[in-house]
Amino acid sequence: MFIDKEYFENWMHRILSRLDDVVDKLDDSEEEIPLFDGEKLLDNFDVCRMLNVSKRTLQRYRSSGELPFQMIYHKTFYKESDVMKFIETHFSRFHTRRKRKDKK
Repeated sequence: MFIDKEYFENWMHRILSRLDDVVDKLDDSEEEIPLFDGEKLLDNFDVCRMLNVSKRTLQRYRSSGELPFQMIYHKTFYKESDVMKFIETHFSRFHTRRKRKDKK
């Protein structure tokens, strides 16, 4: 089956215009990082991955007051600095416990 040049060019033009639309949408959808007082905010998913814990464990940290958080439009966010302080505090506790066990 043969197609004429005009038909082929029309199809190529349509394909290229659709590809341009896709590229424009990808450029527009660059992920915006939420900020609070100029500081990066992390959501539950991000913090669970950072701490390697479940959502329930993260809820326990929030409920106990160990990990500060903010609610924005019914979604939970954590300041990056608060999460880093939490990691430092809990890691050092874990590290000192391990040293005591190693000495025994």
